[in-house]
Amino acid sequence: MIRPRLLTILGYAAMMSLAIGVNLLPIFLTSFSASFGGASGLSQEQLGRLGAFSFAGLVFGILLAGPLADRWGAKIFAIAGNAVMAASLVGMSMAPDYWTLSIAVFWLGCGAGILDMVLSPVVSVLNPERRSAAMNWLHSFYCVGAVVTILAGTVALQLGVGWRHASLLLLPLPLALLITFGFLHFPELVHESEQTGRSPMRELLREPWLWGCLIAIFLGGATELGMAQWLPAYAETSLGFPKWIGGAALLAFSVLMAAGRMVVGSIGTRVNPFVVLAWCCASSVLLFLLGSFLMVPGWALTACIIVGFTGSALWPTVLAVSADRYPTGGATMFAALAAMGNAGGILMPWIVGWIGDLVNLHWGLAVSTLAPLLMLPLVLLLKRTRTVSCKL
Repeated sequence: MIRPRLLTILGYAAMMSLAIGVNLLPIFLTSFSASFGGASGLSQEQLGRLGAFSFAGLVFGILLAGPLADRWGAKIFAIAGNAVMAASLVGMSMAPDYWTLSIAVFWLGCGAGILDMVLSPVVSVLNPERRSAAMNWLHSFYCVGAVVTILAGTVALQLGVGWRHASLLLLPLPLALLITFGFLHFPELVHESEQTGRSPMRELLREPWLWGCLIAIFLGGATELGMAQWLPAYAETSLGFPKWIGGAALLAFSVLMAAGRMVVGSIGTRVNPFVVLAWCCASSVLLFLLGSFLMVPGWALTACIIVGFTGSALWPTVLAVSADRYPTGGATMFAALAAMGNAGGILMPWIVGWIGDLVNLHWGLAVSTLAPLLMLPLVLLLKRTRTVSCKL
Protein backbone atom coordinates (compact mmCIF):
# COMPACT_ATOMS: atom_id res chain seq x y z
CA MET A 1 0.00 0.00 0.00
CA ILE A 2 1.25 3.47 -0.91
CA ARG A 3 1.33 5.91 2.04
CA PRO A 4 1.27 9.39 0.44
CA ARG A 5 1.93 11.45 3.56
CA LEU A 6 4.83 9.30 4.77
CA LEU A 7 6.35 9.12 1.30
CA THR A 8 6.04 12.89 0.86
CA ILE A 9 7.81 13.47 4.19
CA LEU A 10 10.57 11.03 3.25
CA GLY A 11 10.81 12.85 -0.08
CA TYR A 12 11.56 15.99 1.90
CA ALA A 13 14.32 14.12 3.77
CA ALA A 14 15.72 12.80 0.47
CA MET A 15 15.80 16.35 -0.86
CA MET A 16 18.02 17.17 2.11
CA SER A 17 20.27 14.28 1.07
CA LEU A 18 20.37 15.69 -2.47
CA ALA A 19 21.50 19.02 -1.03
CA ILE A 20 24.66 17.41 0.30
CA GLY A 21 25.80 16.67 -3.25
CA VAL A 22 25.46 20.29 -4.31
CA ASN A 23 26.39 22.33 -1.22
CA LEU A 24 29.38 20.49 0.20
CA LEU A 25 31.65 21.76 -2.57
CA PRO A 26 31.34 25.57 -2.08
CA ILE A 27 32.29 25.33 1.61
CA PHE A 28 35.55 23.56 0.79
CA LEU A 29 36.68 25.51 -2.29
CA THR A 30 39.43 27.43 -0.51
CA SER A 31 40.41 24.26 1.42
CA PHE A 32 40.69 22.32 -1.85
CA SER A 33 42.85 25.12 -3.22
CA ALA A 34 45.26 24.78 -0.32
CA SER A 35 45.27 20.96 -0.40
CA PHE A 36 45.74 20.44 -4.14
CA GLY A 37 47.13 23.68 -5.53
CA GLY A 38 50.54 23.83 -3.89
CA ALA A 39 51.97 27.13 -2.68
CA SER A 40 50.05 29.25 -5.20
CA GLY A 41 46.76 27.36 -4.79
CA LEU A 42 44.32 26.38 -7.51
CA SER A 43 43.23 29.01 -10.02
CA GLN A 44 39.69 30.38 -9.90
CA GLU A 45 39.03 28.61 -13.21
CA GLN A 46 40.08 25.28 -11.65
CA LEU A 47 37.79 25.90 -8.69
CA GLY A 48 34.96 26.81 -11.05
CA ARG A 49 35.69 23.62 -13.00
CA LEU A 50 35.01 21.58 -9.85
CA GLY A 51 31.55 23.13 -9.74
CA ALA A 52 31.12 22.28 -13.40
CA PHE A 53 32.08 18.62 -12.70
CA SER A 54 29.49 18.51 -9.92
CA PHE A 55 26.68 19.80 -12.11
CA ALA A 56 27.80 17.69 -15.06
CA GLY A 57 27.28 14.72 -12.74
CA LEU A 58 23.84 16.06 -11.86
CA VAL A 59 22.81 16.31 -15.49
CA PHE A 60 24.27 12.88 -16.28
CA GLY A 61 22.33 11.30 -13.42
CA ILE A 62 19.11 13.01 -14.47
CA LEU A 63 19.36 12.09 -18.14
CA LEU A 64 20.45 8.53 -17.37
CA ALA A 65 17.68 7.76 -14.88
CA GLY A 66 14.82 9.98 -16.06
CA PRO A 67 13.56 8.00 -19.08
CA LEU A 68 14.13 4.69 -17.25
CA ALA A 69 12.03 5.69 -14.23
CA ASP A 70 8.88 5.77 -16.38
CA ARG A 71 9.60 2.14 -17.30
CA TRP A 72 11.06 0.69 -14.12
CA GLY A 73 9.41 2.86 -11.47
CA ALA A 74 10.75 5.42 -9.02
CA LYS A 75 11.78 3.16 -6.13
CA ILE A 76 14.95 1.70 -7.62
CA PHE A 77 16.24 5.19 -8.43
CA ALA A 78 15.40 6.61 -4.99
CA ILE A 79 17.55 3.82 -3.53
CA ALA A 80 20.32 4.09 -6.16
CA GLY A 81 20.66 7.87 -5.79
CA ASN A 82 21.35 7.60 -2.07
CA ALA A 83 23.73 4.66 -2.63
CA VAL A 84 25.82 6.58 -5.19
CA MET A 85 25.95 9.62 -2.92
CA ALA A 86 27.12 7.56 0.06
CA ALA A 87 29.88 5.89 -1.98
CA SER A 88 30.97 9.25 -3.44
CA LEU A 89 31.27 10.88 -0.01
CA VAL A 90 33.65 8.09 1.01
CA GLY A 91 35.60 8.47 -2.25
CA MET A 92 35.80 12.23 -1.85
CA SER A 93 37.22 11.91 1.67
CA MET A 94 40.01 9.67 0.31
CA ALA A 95 40.90 11.65 -2.85
CA PRO A 96 44.71 11.94 -3.21
CA ASP A 97 44.78 14.61 -5.97
CA TYR A 98 42.73 17.16 -7.89
CA TRP A 99 41.60 14.81 -10.67
CA THR A 100 40.52 12.06 -8.28
CA LEU A 101 38.59 14.68 -6.34
CA SER A 102 36.97 15.82 -9.61
CA ILE A 103 35.80 12.26 -10.32
CA ALA A 104 34.38 11.89 -6.80
CA VAL A 105 32.62 15.25 -7.12
CA PHE A 106 31.17 14.15 -10.48
CA TRP A 107 29.69 10.97 -8.97
CA LEU A 108 28.45 12.85 -5.92
CA GLY A 109 26.59 15.11 -8.34
CA CYS A 110 25.35 12.05 -10.25
CA GLY A 111 23.77 10.60 -7.11
CA ALA A 112 22.14 13.93 -6.40
CA GLY A 113 20.91 14.08 -10.00
CA ILE A 114 19.23 10.68 -9.75
CA LEU A 115 17.39 11.88 -6.64
CA ASP A 116 16.56 15.20 -8.29
CA MET A 117 15.00 13.34 -11.20
CA VAL A 118 12.77 11.10 -9.09
CA LEU A 119 11.66 13.25 -6.14
CA SER A 120 9.81 16.00 -8.04
CA PRO A 121 7.57 13.68 -10.12
CA VAL A 122 6.83 11.48 -7.09
CA VAL A 123 5.73 14.43 -4.93
CA SER A 124 3.84 15.92 -7.89
CA VAL A 125 1.84 12.70 -8.31
CA LEU A 126 1.18 12.44 -4.58
CA ASN A 127 -0.15 16.04 -4.46
CA PRO A 128 -2.01 16.63 -7.78
CA GLU A 129 -4.30 19.38 -6.46
CA ARG A 130 -1.55 21.60 -5.06
CA ARG A 131 1.49 21.09 -7.27
CA SER A 132 2.98 24.59 -6.97
CA ALA A 133 2.78 24.52 -3.17
CA ALA A 134 4.08 20.93 -3.02
CA MET A 135 7.01 21.69 -5.32
CA ASN A 136 8.03 24.73 -3.31
CA TRP A 137 7.76 22.83 -0.02
CA LEU A 138 9.78 19.94 -1.46
CA HIS A 139 12.51 22.22 -2.74
CA SER A 140 12.53 24.20 0.51
CA PHE A 141 13.93 21.06 2.12
CA TYR A 142 16.77 21.19 -0.37
CA CYS A 143 17.60 24.47 1.34
CA VAL A 144 17.18 22.92 4.79
CA GLY A 145 19.62 20.23 3.69
CA ALA A 146 21.95 22.94 2.42
CA VAL A 147 21.82 24.63 5.83
CA VAL A 148 22.65 21.35 7.61
CA THR A 149 25.47 20.62 5.14
CA ILE A 150 26.96 24.11 5.36
CA LEU A 151 26.65 24.21 9.14
CA ALA A 152 28.29 20.80 9.57
CA GLY A 153 31.09 21.64 7.14
CA THR A 154 31.75 25.11 8.56
CA VAL A 155 31.77 23.93 12.18
CA ALA A 156 34.06 21.04 11.26
CA LEU A 157 36.52 23.41 9.60
CA GLN A 158 36.41 25.79 12.57
CA LEU A 159 37.14 22.89 14.93
CA GLY A 160 40.06 21.79 12.77
CA VAL A 161 38.44 18.51 11.73
CA GLY A 162 39.42 19.01 8.08
CA TRP A 163 37.40 18.65 4.91
CA ARG A 164 38.09 14.91 4.52
CA HIS A 165 36.54 13.95 7.85
CA ALA A 166 33.82 16.58 7.47
CA SER A 167 32.68 14.84 4.28
CA LEU A 168 32.00 11.67 6.30
CA LEU A 169 29.88 13.50 8.89
CA LEU A 170 27.03 13.66 6.35
CA LEU A 171 27.15 9.97 5.41
CA PRO A 172 24.38 8.74 7.81
CA LEU A 173 21.51 10.54 6.00
CA PRO A 174 21.83 8.90 2.55
CA LEU A 175 22.53 5.54 4.21
CA ALA A 176 19.37 5.79 6.36
CA LEU A 177 17.24 6.77 3.36
CA LEU A 178 18.69 3.96 1.25
CA ILE A 179 17.46 1.44 3.83
CA THR A 180 14.09 3.11 4.50
CA PHE A 181 13.07 3.40 0.84
CA GLY A 182 13.66 -0.33 0.47
CA PHE A 183 10.58 -1.03 2.61
CA LEU A 184 8.15 1.37 0.85
CA HIS A 185 5.92 1.22 -2.21
CA PHE A 186 6.12 4.09 -4.73
CA PRO A 187 3.34 5.40 -7.01
CA GLU A 188 3.30 5.38 -10.80
CA LEU A 189 4.80 8.62 -12.05
CA VAL A 190 1.54 9.74 -13.67
CA HIS A 191 -1.40 10.15 -11.29
CA GLU A 192 -4.28 7.66 -11.54
CA SER A 193 -6.72 10.37 -12.67
CA GLU A 194 -4.40 11.14 -15.58
CA GLN A 195 -3.67 7.57 -16.72
CA THR A 196 -4.81 8.16 -20.28
CA GLY A 197 -1.25 7.41 -21.33
CA ARG A 198 1.97 9.31 -20.85
CA SER A 199 2.84 11.95 -23.37
CA PRO A 200 5.93 10.86 -25.36
CA MET A 201 8.79 13.31 -24.97
CA ARG A 202 9.12 13.68 -28.73
CA GLU A 203 5.55 15.06 -28.80
CA LEU A 204 6.14 17.37 -25.85
CA LEU A 205 9.24 18.77 -27.55
CA ARG A 206 7.01 19.99 -30.39
CA GLU A 207 5.35 22.35 -27.89
CA PRO A 208 6.97 25.80 -27.98
CA TRP A 209 5.49 26.52 -24.55
CA LEU A 210 7.49 23.66 -23.03
CA TRP A 211 10.62 25.01 -24.71
CA GLY A 212 9.89 28.30 -22.96
CA CYS A 213 9.80 26.42 -19.64
CA LEU A 214 13.06 24.63 -20.45
CA ILE A 215 14.81 27.92 -21.17
CA ALA A 216 13.24 29.51 -18.08
CA ILE A 217 14.46 26.79 -15.73
CA PHE A 218 17.94 26.98 -17.33
CA LEU A 219 18.04 30.67 -16.43
CA GLY A 220 16.55 29.97 -13.00
CA GLY A 221 19.27 27.41 -12.27
CA ALA A 222 21.93 29.88 -13.42
CA THR A 223 20.44 32.57 -11.15
CA GLU A 224 20.39 30.38 -8.07
CA LEU A 225 23.62 28.45 -8.50
CA GLY A 226 25.79 31.18 -9.94
CA MET A 227 25.48 32.92 -6.58
CA ALA A 228 25.37 29.85 -4.33
CA GLN A 229 28.53 28.24 -5.75
CA TRP A 230 30.66 31.37 -5.44
CA LEU A 231 29.28 33.19 -2.39
CA PRO A 232 31.79 31.91 0.22
CA ALA A 233 34.80 32.45 -2.07
CA TYR A 234 33.48 35.89 -3.12
CA ALA A 235 33.05 36.91 0.52
CA GLU A 236 36.59 35.80 1.37
CA THR A 237 38.63 36.85 -1.67
CA SER A 238 36.80 39.92 -3.00
CA LEU A 239 35.02 41.40 0.01
CA GLY A 240 37.79 40.62 2.50
CA PHE A 241 35.84 38.64 5.09
CA PRO A 242 37.34 35.71 7.04
CA LYS A 243 36.58 32.14 5.97
CA TRP A 244 33.93 31.57 8.66
CA ILE A 245 31.97 34.60 7.41
CA GLY A 246 31.95 33.07 3.91
CA GLY A 247 30.46 29.87 5.29
CA ALA A 248 27.97 31.83 7.41
CA ALA A 249 26.93 33.86 4.35
CA LEU A 250 26.11 30.71 2.40
CA LEU A 251 24.25 29.40 5.44
CA ALA A 252 22.15 32.58 5.61
CA PHE A 253 21.60 32.40 1.83
CA SER A 254 20.22 28.87 2.20
CA VAL A 255 18.03 29.80 5.19
CA LEU A 256 16.46 32.62 3.17
CA MET A 257 16.01 30.31 0.18
CA ALA A 258 14.18 27.82 2.40
CA ALA A 259 12.06 30.62 3.82
CA GLY A 260 11.20 31.93 0.35
CA ARG A 261 10.07 28.52 -0.88
CA MET A 262 8.04 27.92 2.28
CA VAL A 263 6.34 31.30 1.84
CA VAL A 264 5.42 30.49 -1.77
CA GLY A 265 4.34 27.00 -0.69
CA SER A 266 2.10 28.49 2.00
CA ILE A 267 0.56 30.96 -0.45
CA GLY A 268 -0.50 28.05 -2.65
CA THR A 269 -2.96 29.04 -5.39
CA ARG A 270 -3.78 32.46 -3.95
CA VAL A 271 -1.15 34.18 -6.11
CA ASN A 272 -0.57 33.51 -9.80
CA PRO A 273 2.70 31.54 -10.09
CA PHE A 274 3.82 33.65 -13.06
CA VAL A 275 3.50 36.80 -10.95
CA VAL A 276 5.72 35.12 -8.36
CA LEU A 277 8.27 34.26 -11.07
CA ALA A 278 8.30 37.81 -12.46
CA TRP A 279 8.75 39.37 -9.02
CA CYS A 280 11.59 36.98 -8.20
CA CYS A 281 13.41 37.78 -11.46
CA ALA A 282 13.13 41.58 -11.16
CA SER A 283 14.27 41.73 -7.53
CA SER A 284 17.15 39.31 -8.20
CA VAL A 285 18.50 41.54 -10.99
CA LEU A 286 18.67 44.50 -8.59
CA LEU A 287 20.30 42.50 -5.81
CA PHE A 288 22.92 40.93 -8.10
CA LEU A 289 24.03 44.40 -9.20
CA LEU A 290 24.11 45.70 -5.61
CA GLY A 291 26.05 42.65 -4.45
CA SER A 292 28.59 43.06 -7.24
CA PHE A 293 29.26 46.80 -7.05
CA LEU A 294 28.32 48.26 -3.65
CA MET A 295 31.42 49.82 -2.16
CA VAL A 296 30.64 48.82 1.43
CA PRO A 297 31.50 45.09 1.80
CA GLY A 298 28.86 44.46 4.47
CA TRP A 299 26.04 45.83 2.31
CA ALA A 300 27.33 44.01 -0.76
CA LEU A 301 27.38 40.70 1.13
CA THR A 302 23.88 41.39 2.50
CA ALA A 303 22.56 41.92 -1.04
CA CYS A 304 24.13 38.62 -2.15
CA ILE A 305 22.53 36.78 0.76
CA ILE A 306 19.05 38.19 0.06
CA VAL A 307 19.23 36.75 -3.48
CA GLY A 308 18.60 33.46 -1.69
CA PHE A 309 15.07 34.67 -0.87
CA THR A 310 14.26 36.40 -4.15
CA GLY A 311 15.59 33.60 -6.36
CA SER A 312 14.18 30.78 -4.25
CA ALA A 313 10.93 30.09 -6.10
CA LEU A 314 12.25 30.17 -9.67
CA TRP A 315 13.16 26.49 -10.07
CA PRO A 316 10.26 24.76 -8.23
CA THR A 317 7.61 27.10 -9.66
CA VAL A 318 8.73 26.45 -13.24
CA LEU A 319 8.51 22.72 -12.48
CA ALA A 320 5.00 23.22 -11.11
CA VAL A 321 3.61 25.25 -14.03
CA SER A 322 5.10 22.72 -16.45
CA ALA A 323 3.43 19.82 -14.61
CA ASP A 324 0.12 21.70 -14.55
CA ARG A 325 0.28 22.28 -18.30
CA TYR A 326 1.56 18.76 -19.15
CA PRO A 327 0.34 16.44 -16.33
CA THR A 328 1.11 13.28 -18.33
CA GLY A 329 4.72 14.22 -19.00
CA GLY A 330 6.02 11.71 -16.43
CA ALA A 331 9.59 11.44 -15.16
CA THR A 332 11.04 12.05 -18.61
CA MET A 333 9.64 15.59 -18.73
CA PHE A 334 10.85 16.29 -15.19
CA ALA A 335 14.26 14.91 -16.17
CA ALA A 336 14.46 17.26 -19.16
CA LEU A 337 13.51 20.24 -16.98
CA ALA A 338 15.91 19.29 -14.20
CA ALA A 339 18.71 18.71 -16.71
CA MET A 340 18.21 22.17 -18.18
CA GLY A 341 18.12 23.76 -14.73
CA ASN A 342 21.33 22.04 -13.73
CA ALA A 343 22.90 22.93 -17.09
CA GLY A 344 22.49 26.53 -15.96
CA GLY A 345 24.26 25.46 -12.77
CA ILE A 346 27.13 24.05 -14.82
CA LEU A 347 27.57 27.04 -17.08
CA MET A 348 27.16 30.00 -14.74
CA PRO A 349 29.66 29.03 -11.97
CA TRP A 350 32.26 28.30 -14.65
CA ILE A 351 31.60 31.66 -16.36
CA VAL A 352 31.86 33.47 -13.00
CA GLY A 353 35.27 31.86 -12.38
CA TRP A 354 36.44 32.57 -15.94
CA ILE A 355 35.48 36.27 -15.75
CA GLY A 356 36.98 36.35 -12.26
CA ASP A 357 40.35 35.28 -13.71
CA LEU A 358 40.09 37.77 -16.60
CA VAL A 359 38.95 40.76 -14.53
CA ASN A 360 37.83 40.06 -10.95
CA LEU A 361 35.04 38.29 -9.08
CA HIS A 362 32.99 41.49 -8.82
CA TRP A 363 32.53 41.40 -12.60
CA GLY A 364 32.29 37.62 -12.58
CA LEU A 365 29.31 37.78 -10.25
CA ALA A 366 27.82 40.70 -12.17
CA VAL A 367 27.63 38.55 -15.31
CA SER A 368 25.17 36.33 -13.41
CA THR A 369 22.69 39.23 -13.57
CA LEU A 370 22.00 38.26 -17.18
CA ALA A 371 20.15 35.11 -16.04
CA PRO A 372 17.23 36.72 -14.13
CA LEU A 373 17.25 39.66 -16.56
CA LEU A 374 16.60 37.37 -19.54
CA MET A 375 14.17 35.22 -17.57
CA LEU A 376 11.84 38.13 -16.71
CA PRO A 377 10.38 38.78 -20.20
CA LEU A 378 10.24 35.04 -20.84
CA VAL A 379 8.01 34.28 -17.83
CA LEU A 380 5.76 37.20 -18.74
CA LEU A 381 5.41 35.71 -22.24
CA LEU A 382 4.65 32.29 -20.76
CA LYS A 383 1.98 33.88 -18.55
CA ARG A 384 0.34 35.55 -21.54
CA THR A 385 0.36 32.40 -23.69
CA ARG A 386 -0.26 29.73 -21.02
CA THR A 387 -3.68 28.85 -22.46
CA VAL A 388 -2.51 28.86 -26.10
CA SER A 389 -1.64 25.41 -27.46
CA CYS A 390 1.53 24.91 -29.52
CA LYS A 391 2.05 28.61 -30.04
CA LEU A 392 4.12 31.31 -28.44
